[in-house]
Amino acid sequence: MSEILVENKTVVIPGEILAKGMDYLPGENTYREGEQIFSKSVGLTSISGRVIKVTSLSGPYKPKDGDKIICKVFDITLSGWRLKTNTAYNAMLNVKDATRRFVRKDEDLTKIIDVNDYIVAKVIRVTSQKLIDLSMNDPDLFKINGGRIIKINSQKVPRVIGKQGSMVSMIKKFTNCDITVGQNGLIFVRKRDNGNECLAEKAIKLVEKEAHIGGLTERVETFLKSETNQ
Repeated sequence: MSEILVENKTVVIPGEILAKGMDYLPGENTYREGEQIFSKSVGLTSISGRVIKVTSLSGPYKPKDGDKIICKVFDITLSGWRLKTNTAYNAMLNVKDATRRFVRKDEDLTKIIDVNDYIVAKVIRVTSQKLIDLSMNDPDLFKINGGRIIKINSQKVPRVIGKQGSMVSMIKKFTNCDITVGQNGLIFVRKRDNGNECLAEKAIKLVEKEAHIGGLTERVETFLKSETNQ
């Protein structure tokens, strides 16, 4: 007889049995042995129909194609920029992937993006040696100006975003800030008129701290309402 042994949004550890029987399917961060499904990592369970998966709450960011990340330039070469990615691996942004306009061979690349600048970019290639190629050729990718950069555990990013963007949308609403969440755990916050970057950072840090506890959305909403007298 098939049976799920954990509840939805339960914290589990590696090797913990999540389900028995062949009626259920292993999803992300889970694996099957015989008729049992186990967790691969420390994380929160998510049960959707017959599929059970675990959203990891620990471990480093693992870059993959299509991820939006926030990076810091540390070197400029003849062909582009080298960037830190908040991981053990650096990234490369070639000139052709940084801007749609024509760039002369002798052009000063610091006028486009300089050392110590942060950018929002997309991962377009990850090699077997974990070399990362980036692109900025999408409308929602840009060089960062102003605001602040917040660093969190990259495994908590899904909780900061929330289901269909619900959590980050709520934080934007109460703080009147633009927020860009990088999958690598760096988050860009910039206030609009009368916005509160400090409150946005506090809310994000609250999500990171309590990501493993149920009722998170309600607690964050209560916190934001109390801080904004609503």
